[in-house]
Amino acid sequence: MNPVLQVEHLSISFTQYDRGTRRRRLPVIRDLSFSVQPGQVVAVVGASGSGKSLLAHGILGILPYNSAMEGTILYQGEPLTRKRLETLRGREIALIPQGVTYLDPRMEVGAQLRKGRSDLSAREKSRNVLARYGLGPEVERLYPFELSGGMARRVLIATAVMEQPGLILADEPTPGLDARAAGRILGHIRERAEEGTGVLFITHDLELALTIAHRVLVLYAGETIEEADASDFAAGRLRHPYTRALWNALPCNGFQPIPGSQPGPGEIADGCQFAPRCARCRAVCRREASVPYVPFRNGMVRCRFPEGGERV
Repeated sequence: MNPVLQVEHLSISFTQYDRGTRRRRLPVIRDLSFSVQPGQVVAVVGASGSGKSLLAHGILGILPYNSAMEGTILYQGEPLTRKRLETLRGREIALIPQGVTYLDPRMEVGAQLRKGRSDLSAREKSRNVLARYGLGPEVERLYPFELSGGMARRVLIATAVMEQPGLILADEPTPGLDARAAGRILGHIRERAEEGTGVLFITHDLELALTIAHRVLVLYAGETIEEADASDFAAGRLRHPYTRALWNALPCNGFQPIPGSQPGPGEIADGCQFAPRCARCRAVCRREASVPYVPFRNGMVRCRFPEGGERV
């Protein structure tokens, strides 16, 4: 089966001015590769500043003007060029964004769902989509400010799936919701995957990710440090020390934090970015220009001394 989305050696950087006209380049995502299969939920997990949301914006082609992107992005096996994105964005490739501010405050919900269409077929389709997410036909006539937080989230999902996309990018779709409401939203997203849609689920919440994902991609300081099956976490088959630290820091595992913090884009050094916080660190981890990202124990890892095996 061909991936619905394939990302190869993706790097995103920003140009900023420092001290007048002096410019500097800040790498935010570096050499990132992964794929999403039809019917699969791939969760991208990492702390704030690790590059998660920029990944979604890069795929959609909506990065800021001072950014630069390198690498290859394929959708359904074909390059995702800017011209092709213009025809696919919002139809074949849909975004469920972090904030409900993506809803136009000047338009009724129904008009936003139908993207301006008013024919009988479009109206019937929008009502059916709303009903699927527990929203009555009266919601079509409401403005975003008249919706509760949970209703607005469901409207965003309805807007994303209106055209039955092949790929959904869900960028932190449950902030501010209680566990029950978040669970319902994630259930709706998982339903789309079960119908064959590929889903890239972006979140800082590992515990939430494990309730929905088939695979988990862990980012640290703009790099992919591990890719694992969701079942590997509870089974203790983790590879990278940072992934283990994320798992141990969950409330269900006793909330065991580690000291230190993730380096920012302007603080990237040679070698392993996790080295200053790693109990398994050796001299070679700091000395090398970069650490290779390689297959290991049915997953991927960027570590010279991974857990549960010999040196990579």
